[in-house]
Amino acid sequence: MVISIASGKGGTGKTLVATSLALALSGKSKVQLLDCDVEEPNAHIFLHSTINQSQPVFLPIPKVDETKCTYCGKCAEVCAYNAIAVVKEKVLIFPELCHGCGACSYLCPESAITEEGKEIGIVERGNSGNIDFIQGKLNIGEIAAPHLIKKVKRYIEPTSEVIIDVSPGTSCPVVEAVKDSDFCLLVTEPTPFGLNDLSLAVEVTRKLGIPCGVVINRDEAGDEKVERYCHEQDIPILLKIPLDREIAELYSKGIPLIEGIPAWRNSFLELFQEIQQNVSASQVAK
Repeated sequence: MVISIASGKGGTGKTLVATSLALALSGKSKVQLLDCDVEEPNAHIFLHSTINQSQPVFLPIPKVDETKCTYCGKCAEVCAYNAIAVVKEKVLIFPELCHGCGACSYLCPESAITEEGKEIGIVERGNSGNIDFIQGKLNIGEIAAPHLIKKVKRYIEPTSEVIIDVSPGTSCPVVEAVKDSDFCLLVTEPTPFGLNDLSLAVEVTRKLGIPCGVVINRDEAGDEKVERYCHEQDIPILLKIPLDREIAELYSKGIPLIEGIPAWRNSFLELFQEIQQNVSASQVAK
């Protein structure tokens, strides 16, 4: 089963939940943890993983052979990202805007466009005990996070329980990380900002047709509007984590929750069982 851990809002505790769930399951089954927050991956801090593989990731960027080019402008016309401009007898390429879709080279009537790789980041693989750990690292200044996330997700093994740590927000990198998951666990906090971004994240999962449930972190730190929203929208609240100084101190030291407070291990195993039940129920409903 593939479980993505998302939120909408940053700083709600996605990595705390993702690492705790992976560590809890690692004693019972084969587990993969994919850190798809490629702009600032931090799950390795808590897993203390040993990296033994590193692979560069390249984005295909167009290269124009101007001996073949007739400057018809078709490439600029089909580029959805304005990464190509044709001016007089010159083709301008803007690599920073290119998403590597390949439309320009495919549709060039003169076959004047080829592609060359531009390194945008790396995929690293290692292990932490029984956990197979994979993370992506996007180079500073690059924007093609979805392309790198696709490369990270290629390491998914169907025989494993897969946990995906997703970036905050509801933009393209989040959609790329969450799609094709069996379940999306949304981590939120009981504040107006938490509720606003939770509602946006819920809409994303519904558009993607992925069942979701909620973890409320820093419970009782705000109001009850998040719980009310979940009940109104028929979204299960699967776990509550209190606002606790000890938990915050453990997190600040890079100590996983279930290692610092072992009593939480059973809570995360029960969380996984609830996710399984929700996935089964959603499959029956379909």
